Amino acid sequence: MSTVFEKLLSGELPCVKVYEDELVFAFMDAGQVNDGHVIVATKAPRETLLDCSEDEAAALMRAARRIALAVQEAFAPQGITLLQANKPAGWQTVPHLHLHVLPRHVGDGVELVWPRRDPGIERLRALAARLRLR
Repeated sequence: MSTVFEKLLSGELPCVKVYEDELVFAFMDAGQVNDGHVIVATKAPRETLLDCSEDEAAALMRAARRIALAVQEAFAPQGITLLQANKPAGWQTVPHLHLHVLPRHVGDGVELVWPRRDPGIERLRALAARLRLR
């Protein structure tokens, strides 16, 4: 079963593309939170960031930066949020790797909140020790 992003890329569903290269494409989000809201997605059907190559991940961020610069110039937002979510528990709603370039304004109603915890330096060291970066 193909995702909505695969259908957009193939032309099966309409979209307004703003960028495309060999690895990613970007289009105006049909549910514009604020004017200039763009989605950047991989062309290959990768479900999450954990499933893509380093080249695909780098291409997503390169495109996001280019788009963020264009959004800043075109819409003059007070800020820009980049949001990339993985799996439903991580707030991912479409099972296809993508990120949002979201222009922001004070009082725009967009919220991202989580409970802050203060584990202390020793717990942070223990947590860091569990990571094995490749």
